[in-house]
Amino acid sequence: MKKALLIVAALATTSTAAAAGKLEIFSWWSGDEGPALNALLKLYRQKYPGVNVVNATVAGGAGTNAKAVLKTRMLGGDPPDSFQVHAGQELIGTWVVANRMEDLTSLYKSEGWLSKFPKDLIPLLSSKGGIWSVPVDVHRSNVMWYVPANLKKWGVTPPKTIDELLKTCQTLKAKGLAAPISVGDSSFPQPHMWESIALGTLGTQGWNDLWSGKLKFTDPRAVQVWTNFGKVMDCTNKDSSGLTWQQAIDRVAKGQSAFNIMGDWAAGYMATTLKLKPGTGFGWAPAPGTAGTFLFLSDSFGLPKGAKDRTEAVNWLKLLGSKQAQDVFNPLKGSIAARTDSDISKYNAYSQSAAKDWRTNKIAGSLIHGVVAPETFMSGFGGIVAQFVQNRDANAAAQATQALADQSGIGK
Repeated sequence: MKKALLIVAALATTSTAAAAGKLEIFSWWSGDEGPALNALLKLYRQKYPGVNVVNATVAGGAGTNAKAVLKTRMLGGDPPDSFQVHAGQELIGTWVVANRMEDLTSLYKSEGWLSKFPKDLIPLLSSKGGIWSVPVDVHRSNVMWYVPANLKKWGVTPPKTIDELLKTCQTLKAKGLAAPISVGDSSFPQPHMWESIALGTLGTQGWNDLWSGKLKFTDPRAVQVWTNFGKVMDCTNKDSSGLTWQQAIDRVAKGQSAFNIMGDWAAGYMATTLKLKPGTGFGWAPAPGTAGTFLFLSDSFGLPKGAKDRTEAVNWLKLLGSKQAQDVFNPLKGSIAARTDSDISKYNAYSQSAAKDWRTNKIAGSLIHGVVAPETFMSGFGGIVAQFVQNRDANAAAQATQALADQSGIGK
């Protein structure tokens, strides 16, 4: 009996030790995106109450600041236990090729995820026979936001083409609206708008051809992207260099601008922070010229080699891929679940609309959010956009982009 009690005591001690530990989660979700991350962390703490969860968030639009910190840590041999990364080339072209990540294929099989995520998504998470991250959401990049009551007041409707957008801008300027389109700075919001203008100019096939190398950035059709982008920038606020994407959205909400082109995390911001009701308080449409195409990105988390708290990190990844976690996280984030079995009734009107489009639209990958190009390309592209906004030289921008693509190995 005494021996049995000792065994029970030993098992209890072992169980407590296994439950105790630390988990460092590294991301760029802060501010208005913080509540969605906090909901995930709360779920984890409930499931693993003995673990000290460290929320290592580094603020910055689209993760610009976080990626710099992550690079220092990864190269310095001090990786976080798990870190946020955009699905696709952002992870594969940087840390997978550098042999810094663990293959998660076995986790996908044990958790049954291969049948739960869209078939079009898995290849974008994969390379060299491995699957490298767990997607927690799907976002749409090519969305134009507006306030329905304001458009009605001004007597305009959401433009369906780039030409219509430019004509609508002139109409609004004539009505006294100095900046019909609001946009933030060149670190993220302006390049983000550029990709929607590019998709609207080139079409889905043309967009895909840029990243496969079939269409050169110096092709006249690609040069036209910059010309159109310049015309759209002429319709924006002059102080864009000092605004975040949230502040640009605020201007639409306040009636200072009519439109903003931003990813659908803007829906989470407007619904959660600004308390606007989807469909009435704010409206949406595909960015002009992009109807029928879902320009997507996915936030995901991977497992770095050498993670100090590997067991806790694996448990974090299991949680992220679960239906429960995705249905808690995405309604707050303004995104849709990466899983195909999510409870759509938990989502607002915008997200239900996005989920329908995700199932029926053509799918194209976002540039700005790491799907179609490696980090080496992205690190230089923002500078090209900023230079173009200053000099409006479409040919020079096209040549600089092609040189950057060659340097980054795009199309090879």
